[in-house]
Amino acid sequence: MDSIIFDLDGTLWNSIGTVTVAWNEVIKRSKYVKKEVTERDFEQTMGLPFQEIAQKLFPELDEQKQKQILAECCEVENAYLEKSGGLLYPQVERTLKELSKKYKLYIVSNCQEGYIEAFYNYHKLDAHFIDFENPGRTGLSKGENIKLIIERNNLKEPVYVGDTQGDYEAARYADIPFVYASYGFGKVDDPDYTIGAFKELNELF
Repeated sequence: MDSIIFDLDGTLWNSIGTVTVAWNEVIKRSKYVKKEVTERDFEQTMGLPFQEIAQKLFPELDEQKQKQILAECCEVENAYLEKSGGLLYPQVERTLKELSKKYKLYIVSNCQEGYIEAFYNYHKLDAHFIDFENPGRTGLSKGENIKLIIERNNLKEPVYVGDTQGDYEAARYADIPFVYASYGFGKVDDPDYTIGAFKELNELF
């Protein structure tokens, strides 16, 4: 193994509290959406592509309005996250520091452009990572973005760490081993490896 590619939400941090506040600020100004979103709503959409999130949270809107409200929410969300951050899982910073001494580290997340940058800017963890990718920048699926990171950085034996079935399927698409972060938001059947806390990556590898 020469590298580790990480999911972000449910793997490195939990940003739901900040994101919920940001989205509800937009919703309060909206002419179309009448019901505020809850943290539980977001828990049920973690790891999904943008359009599926919009369909689940705003099923009463047509596709055009869904895209519009989603774009507005994501813009405000990035600003909130850069100012307030999210909740890092226990010992993430310490573990990343140790892992980065032995492996090349990357992030691939199903998020908008600017989201990973907000994570970096607030928590000051960018020094541990070499590269990142997301569909907001490429328009590609998570599996395709993982392959893009692998090809762009000439990785030979990477693994992917994530917390949802979608993460598992993305790793399978990229034909690399999958490490299931069972403390996150999702359930995964038959992962290659499982960790119950982020620090266990040091023991696993």
